[in-house]
Amino acid sequence: QVQLVESGGGLVQAGGSLRLSCVFSGTSFSVNALGWYRQAPGKQREFVASVSPKGNIDYADSAKGRFTIARDTAKKTVYLEMNSLKPEDTAVYYCNAHRDRTSLFGALDAWGQGTLVTVSS
Repeated sequence: QVQLVESGGGLVQAGGSLRLSCVFSGTSFSVNALGWYRQAPGKQREFVASVSPKGNIDYADSAKGRFTIARDTAKKTVYLEMNSLKPEDTAVYYCNAHRDRTSLFGALDAWGQGTLVTVSS
C-alpha cells in the first residue's frame, strides 16, 4: 500500500523560496509518475509539475522558470523547489503518485494529505 507524506510548507514573503518534500512509502517508487498539484481557496486543484518514470519533466506555465521538481530514488522522495514565490502561489500543495492501468504493477492514483504554502505580499 502506497502512502505519501508531504512536508515543507509554511509562510513566506513574496519573492522567497520554499522546498516541499514528499516521502513515498511502499514498493515500486521508480515506476510511478510523481507530481505536485495545488488547490487555492475556492479553486479547483491544478497541476503544478510532474516527473515520469523515465525522468521526463513537465511544468504548468505558472511554474516554469520558478519551480523545479526532482526525484531522489534512494530516498523515495520527490521535491518541489519553489523560488520567486508570489501571493497567487498560496495554496495547499499535494503530492501524487500515478500509474495507469497498463502498468505491470497495476493502476495507482495516490495522494498525500497536502501541505499549506502561504505567500504574503
